Amino acid sequence: MSGEIKKVAVIGAGVMGSGIAAQVANAGVPVVLLDMPTESGGSRSALAEGAVARMKKTEPAPLMHARNARLISTGNLEDDFELIAECDWIVEVVIERVDIKRDLYARLETIRKPGSVVSSNTSTIPLANLIEGLPESFQRDFMITHFFNPPRYMRLLEVVDGPLTRPEASAMLRDFCDRGLGKGVVTCKDTPGFIGNRIGVYWMQAAVSEAFEMGVTVEEADALISRPAGIPKTGVFGLADLVGIDLMPHILKSMDATLGDDDPAREYFHTPDLVVKMIEDGYTGRKGKGGFYRLNREGGKKVKEAIDLQSGEYHPVQKPSLKALDASRSGGLRAMLSGDDLHSRYAFNVLGKTLAYAARLVPEIADDIHAVDTAMKLGYGWSKGPFELIDEVGASWLAQALADAGLEVPGLLKTAGERNFYKNDSGKLEFLGVDGSYAPVVRADGVELLSDIKLAAGKPVKRNGSASLWDLGDGVLGLEFHGKMNAIDPQVMAMISTAIELCKTDFNALVIHNEGDNFSVGANIGLALFAANTAAWSQIEEMVKLGQDTYRALKYAPFPVVGAPSGMALGGGCEVLLHCDALVAHAETYMGLVEVGVGLIPGWGGCTEMLDRWQNNPRAPKGPMPAVSKVFETISMAAVAKSAAQAKDYLFLRPDDEIVMNRDRVLASAKARALAMVEGYKPPQSEPTRLPGATAKTALDMAVDGFVKVGKATRHDQVVADALATVLTGGDSDMTDEMSEDDVLGLERSAFMQLVRHPDTLARVEHMLETGRPLRN
Repeated sequence: MSGEIKKVAVIGAGVMGSGIAAQVANAGVPVVLLDMPTESGGSRSALAEGAVARMKKTEPAPLMHARNARLISTGNLEDDFELIAECDWIVEVVIERVDIKRDLYARLETIRKPGSVVSSNTSTIPLANLIEGLPESFQRDFMITHFFNPPRYMRLLEVVDGPLTRPEASAMLRDFCDRGLGKGVVTCKDTPGFIGNRIGVYWMQAAVSEAFEMGVTVEEADALISRPAGIPKTGVFGLADLVGIDLMPHILKSMDATLGDDDPAREYFHTPDLVVKMIEDGYTGRKGKGGFYRLNREGGKKVKEAIDLQSGEYHPVQKPSLKALDASRSGGLRAMLSGDDLHSRYAFNVLGKTLAYAARLVPEIADDIHAVDTAMKLGYGWSKGPFELIDEVGASWLAQALADAGLEVPGLLKTAGERNFYKNDSGKLEFLGVDGSYAPVVRADGVELLSDIKLAAGKPVKRNGSASLWDLGDGVLGLEFHGKMNAIDPQVMAMISTAIELCKTDFNALVIHNEGDNFSVGANIGLALFAANTAAWSQIEEMVKLGQDTYRALKYAPFPVVGAPSGMALGGGCEVLLHCDALVAHAETYMGLVEVGVGLIPGWGGCTEMLDRWQNNPRAPKGPMPAVSKVFETISMAAVAKSAAQAKDYLFLRPDDEIVMNRDRVLASAKARALAMVEGYKPPQSEPTRLPGATAKTALDMAVDGFVKVGKATRHDQVVADALATVLTGGDSDMTDEMSEDDVLGLERSAFMQLVRHPDTLARVEHMLETGRPLRN
């Protein structure tokens, strides 16, 4: 992180302003949050103070750890304005009125320290309008930094420099936002909506307007304009409910005031009468009574309903079965867009025209297509950007399809012709420029992506259906999971074993990393259910033993092993990380041992490793019982850390494990950590332990019984907790008995097998596979 931004001021304590302040605090940097003074009695800084208080209770949480709130100082713009003089970056997040912003900037210029950077979070007012009439000294330090909401979770940060912005100021702020705040910083032109909202608003409005016009239902539209194109399953109507239906008319009004008369987006600038009525009646989405979707709780039930776009009446959501969707499954996106049925025509009218619109806008909104693709992926959650999608369907095909429909063919599509917008040139990713020549995709210093390594290598060192090994360079081997949800199965175990043997002879260290949405959601419980239904108990026990042995081999390997997770690392995915020498985790890593949700306990060393960590925690009370109690609570409650910072509280991460804010920097940091451990590396030694025995188990059982009596735990929760307590307290051993790691693992295995045979556990497993939710039996 840049050392030059040591304190930040955020002006405006609304949802966005307070969220930005929270992310600065998450970076470990002090931040001053200011808003207007209140005159109605009480604290004059009530707006900012109330914002921080709300953030402590908000879910999903803006703060990665509750203690980060201590880094936020609150105040008001009259009594505490002088606090801004201490700050290196001042970000303005006030009402979207240019006169109010300019007045604020004039005040800031009288107090801010030399070299401090000022930025606006505006998404609707051009930078040129903001700085008009302001002194050159201010303009040199001014930029637009457009965050997406919520600032903690949305990775995109659109940055616009002014004509006079100092390169040093721009570089300092970009570096801080990249390394410190974890943002994907994308350079935009000073144009309406920048990149993300310019294309995203067109896409959403096209989808809504065409659905009304063509008679496509809400459910059909969201099914078509989502997963077939690699877009989140919320689709368009679900996304509108999420962001607030009432927000769209305001955005359209702003766009209407700034877009050129010939812009194709104007075709969709109207708001349907039904949507106007929904807003008037309070149906503004999830924050209101409902929206295009709502949850009907009549009769004590929860029934998800969708609105009929023609009648305005709600009906139970129906999963559509469409010819166009079938075409996408068998023939890909082009097949879906090529059909002559209603739904294929709708998909083309939305997606085809959106891709054409994106092509029309380069270089107006950004210098190159890669910036556009990055913005849509980070800001809207698309797995592929518009130009990557054009490559999927074919630029020449799209151009012909547009022409056949009587629509304008953008010049950039003509420039591409039969070529792709991206190509692999001798292992290097290149993109097509507006001049018709290719240029390399350049990563920032310290960014290393597994996808780039795979492209350069061409093929892995070893591969099977669930995992691969990649040469990361400098003597470091990379282990990648790539099965469905990156679940752990026998093929993953086999590849771990292969990695261990290869590292003993050909490599110096191992890094476990992947670029999936989640590191691993745990064991493939479908395999376990199949084996249980065929009474293949010995096969299940062999799998448990295989996992224990494989993870132990990883732990005691004669070379450093570094885990580099992001996203969810649950169950068996968490357990593999517990057996690594060190972790370099993305800040948004969510770890937990959640096996009790399916009626089981951790069986691949999770209990054993957590006991070891808490027993050897220098800050924990001495003796075996405090450690046992803490591990019992963590596992029996299926506790999941909601950030890497919280994972340290549970000791899923050790105190000296590294947390990286920017996901794109995790792999390079993990590789550096592994290399730093190579010289003089010695694997850990297995030490005997003492567990508290039967008396402690009785105490744990009594606590669980109390939870059952008051309805906080079910009867099968009690069965699972009893098995867990047996493992953690040492089974039949006494406190004076020394137990080896093998002994504790044996208890783990025995308890797992006892539970997996239980019919209530099998009911939980089946329910989880069918619904994705735990069964409370």
